[in-house]
Order: sequence, then structure tokens, then C-alpha cells
Amino acid sequence: MKYDQARWTDDSGELYEPLLSEKSNERVEAGSGNGDENASGSPLPDDLTRDSLELPAPSEPELARHYTRLSQMNYGVESGPFPLGSCTMKYNPKFTEDIAAHPAGLVHPGRDPETVQGNLELLYGLQEQLATIGGMDAVTLQPPAGAAGEFTGILIARAYHESRDDDRSEVVIPESAHGTNFATAAMAGYDVVSLPSDEDGRVDLEALEAALSEETAALMLTNPNTLGLFERDIEEIAEMVHDSGGLLYYDGANLNALLGQARPGDMGFDVMHYNVHKTFATPHGGGGPGAGPVGVVEELAEFLPRPHVRRAGGGYELYDPEQSIGKVHGDLGNWLVLVKAYAYIARLGDEGLADASAKAVLNANYLASRIDYEIPFGPFHHEFVASAGEQDAADAAKRMLDHGVHPPTTKWPEIVDEALMTEPTEGESRRSLDHLAAAFEAVREEDTETLETAPERTAARRIDQADAARNPRLSWQSLDDEE
Repeated sequence: MKYDQARWTDDSGELYEPLLSEKSNERVEAGSGNGDENASGSPLPDDLTRDSLELPAPSEPELARHYTRLSQMNYGVESGPFPLGSCTMKYNPKFTEDIAAHPAGLVHPGRDPETVQGNLELLYGLQEQLATIGGMDAVTLQPPAGAAGEFTGILIARAYHESRDDDRSEVVIPESAHGTNFATAAMAGYDVVSLPSDEDGRVDLEALEAALSEETAALMLTNPNTLGLFERDIEEIAEMVHDSGGLLYYDGANLNALLGQARPGDMGFDVMHYNVHKTFATPHGGGGPGAGPVGVVEELAEFLPRPHVRRAGGGYELYDPEQSIGKVHGDLGNWLVLVKAYAYIARLGDEGLADASAKAVLNANYLASRIDYEIPFGPFHHEFVASAGEQDAADAAKRMLDHGVHPPTTKWPEIVDEALMTEPTEGESRRSLDHLAAAFEAVREEDTETLETAPERTAARRIDQADAARNPRLSWQSLDDEE
């Protein structure tokens, strides 16, 4: 199966879709006022404010066509399979969008808690649901992303040790862990101790014993790990960490593999974050709002961010935990994202969540059985890491776009040569998985020259990914300045 992506261009053939301001000659003025208003009320300096703003006023057809064209020039979870290993790009059901758009949910964050009891009841309910799912005793919903959840969790761990006058300087992290784990520990002021894997791709217990000491604040662990492997020695690992006086942190990236099957709290984890975009089908990334709730055992509950929602009499109230680490996000988190997660959990229920997890594991194993690539580790759960062999994994991945599927994660984890980290998620049908397998197989047979020039059928061809990450153009004005 081949794929041709829409490619809107200007007269010279360059990729181009005009801005709305360029497509519409009409303008409307939004807002009005004078300089005195800003001087008396705005916390922003005068050079960052304006008295009025002219906005383009396109017709409805112009507006609809503009955004349709932009969507046609992009690939997303509604275009086809998106097996981005470890990032879990799963389909976002539309019913959650309808619920989040309900007028009753559109409330100002500054409202008195007494006037938003329904909102607080929903948040409290989500806290309880996530706590049950993770085997935790308390949950905060404030962090606005998984990485922010990691940082919050490690700050809680640091506050816990500080409250005991226990000055610890190190966080132990497996070499195959998410890159954000290393950054999180460093941002929290810790030295990172990298932990090698054993020959089976799991935690090397001897290396762990050597790494643990009185300086160990925490071990950050994903289970199943980034190879899709369940850490079979997790109870022993937890005991070793706790015996050293450290805490065991659960990276929730792969929780989608465990729903209804196992709980981090039962394994001995003390603190964890939940990626609601990976596990509970809320939107993922793209610079938009996210959510990364954090769960803790009872001993750590007093360090949760403030404010926190709890029952009070016949209703709900906000309170500040006794030794709170403070606020980590405005208000109570990204409210509407949390509404979507709540709706997803409520719709599926216990059996539905367990079924989603089982199907995620089944789909990963089915896909792996359909492709003729080396998969060095197993048995695995919701994802696997194949090797592109003599091919360059990044080139192979770009060629997969021409076959109508988003490529897997590439070049990581580094313990697999030319890694293709693949996670199809539970939402893909057998037909979709067969299409994905066919793309893998077609790319495996292609020559180096074809791979090095791929993709050919997408709106954007080869881009300088490193330059795009290091020197992003964050506005059209900055692009104009360069030109």
C-alpha cells in the first residue's frame, strides 16, 4: 500500500499554506481600551501590551479549508497506525471531547470552591480512580505533563528525605530509561547513577547492589521497561532500594501494559506518575495542554502539591498538605484534559481497562510475529524493540511514511543496534496491524539509496531534525526576520 500526502505549494513549488491574515483582507478589532487601563491594572510592562488587536475575519469556507489543508499536510492518529514505541500514541475517542466541551465544565479557575462542587467532585473521583489503578494512597492532578509529573515526584522524594534530615545526593536510573528521567533527576539537584542492564535486558541486580548506597534518594524505574520486558525481580529490587533508605519511583510511561493486571503500589513503588495521554486516551503532546498526575504512598501524602481536593462534610474542599512542596501548576491542573481522562476511565470501567491492556499486549506480540526482523529480547508486553540490522533505522523509519504508517521510535534504547521501538496500542485492528507489518517488510527489502532519500510522498521531505530542535522558529515573525 502506498501513501500520498496532500502537498499545498506556492507558485514556485515550495510547501506553503498562507496564514489566515494573508488569506483574508477583512479585519475585525478585538478589544478596546486606553493606556491608562494598562498602567493601573496590568502586571505586564507597557511594551508588551496593546490597546487593541486587529484579527483576520475569514469566511466560514475559508476557515474550514485552511484548517483542513493543514490537517491534510500532517500525519496523526486519525490518519493511520502510529506505533511510536514508549510514547503510546493511541486513538483519542471523540465522546471525551464532547464531554469536555459541555458548558457546565467551562468555569473560571478563580471561582469559590463552594460554587464548583461538581468540578471538585469529578477531580476527587479521578484522584481516587487513579489511586486504585496504581495501588497508591493519594494522587495529585496538578502536573501538566508526564515530564512535569516526574519532576513533581522527585521533588516529593527530595522533600521526604529533607524532612528526615537525610541528605542524599544520588538517583539511580537504568541505562534504557526515558531521557526525561535523567533530566528530571539532574533538575532536582541529584547526581545520576546509570544502571546497566543484564543480558536479558532487565535490571542487573549485582549492578544495582553496587549502585545503591546511603546517598541513594531513589531508583527511577519503568515496568515493563523500555524493551517491553517485565522486571520479574521487582519485589527484590524494591526491597534492595528500601533497605538502602531510598524510594522506588515508577515511571508511568508503560502503565498501559498493566491496567487491571498489576499495580505499581503492590510491587513496592512509593511514588509514580501517570501519563493520561498514554494510558487514558487524552491528547498527546504537540505543545498543547497535557496532564501527568502523581500518586504516592501514605507516608508521602503530606508532601503533595497544594492545593489538594478532599471530602469535607457533605461536599469537597481545597486544602494544603502539611509539608507541601508548593504549587507545580496553576489552579488544579489542566482541568479539561482531566475531564477527558475521567470520562475514558468511567466509560471503560474495570473490565474495559483490563481488556484494553490485554489487547495492547496481544497486538504487540501479533505484529512482532508478522515481521521478519531480529527482536533480541522477550517475552515482551505492549511494545517490542526490533533491529533494522544493516539498514539505518532512521532512514528505514522515514521510508515507512511513504507506506502510510507513522514510523516507530528509532535509535533507542541504545542497547539494541539500529533500534525500531514499536508499540501498536490496543486500538489497531488485525487489518491495520497487517498493513503495518507489510510496511515493515516492504522497507526491509529496499535499497540504501531509496531509504536515504525517503520520504517521497509526504508534504515535508527530509528536514534537519537537529537544527529544528535546537533552533526552533517559534513565530512567523522570527521567520520573517531571518528572511
